Amino acid sequence: QVQVVESGGGLVQTGGSLRLSCAASGSIFSINSMGWYRQAPGKQRELVASFASGGSTKYADSVKGRFTISPGSTKNTVYLQMNSLKPEDTAVYYCNIDYMGGTYYSAFSSWGQGTQVTVSS
Repeated sequence: QVQVVESGGGLVQTGGSLRLSCAASGSIFSINSMGWYRQAPGKQRELVASFASGGSTKYADSVKGRFTISPGSTKNTVYLQMNSLKPEDTAVYYCNIDYMGGTYYSAFSSWGQGTQVTVSS
């Protein structure tokens, strides 16, 4: 069993900052990538930012220059620093990990429960 737990969401005013944290635990041999997704009411879940094991990062165009994804200080953790927040950033933010695990060293994907980010205008 692998658990993914997010924290750090909350209510912030336009222009403010938040830092989201994600920690994965359980039977993980290695992580291929960790990423943050978000889903606003009535919209599809979308990629915000991802971090691959080789160090490459990917960002949605809407957050480039404002958000930064980085590995955490402890194993299997990742942060999302969000600056210059806008009302359109309001959504539930989910952490996702793609990892190798299981009896036969297979690829898996796990999601956290999500953390609410609300940006007031």
